[in-house]
Amino acid sequence: MPPTLANGKICYVEIPALDPRRSAEFYASVFGWNIRRRGDGATAFDDATGEVSGSFVTGRNPQAEPGFLLYVMVADAAATLEKIVAGGGAIVQPLHAGSPEIVARFRDPAGNLVGIYQEKALADRRGRPE
Repeated sequence: MPPTLANGKICYVEIPALDPRRSAEFYASVFGWNIRRRGDGATAFDDATGEVSGSFVTGRNPQAEPGFLLYVMVADAAATLEKIVAGGGAIVQPLHAGSPEIVARFRDPAGNLVGIYQEKALADRRGRPE
């Protein structure tokens, strides 16, 4: 199915990377992103839905401090944090479930600050402790 084409939709993300191959491996193993090589040789990705694409770019400083902060939706936040650590990321803000959703923040292998987001209702249906 082709991606949704709509005015205002986020469609492309450039993620600073010290080593694009390493960053690609991390995001593929943690979030299931499809990694591909663009025609110009850049390492690119499509998210797990196929709705958002992007690339890993060099020559830019990783975004280590909160500013514009990207959150990736996950089905199981606790399991995702385990994958993040196993893949070389570092947890910056552990799970916080005090609102209608469950969130956490981590640094990817390049040092970018990224968040994960899980709907609390999904966690409640799974019977997982918060």
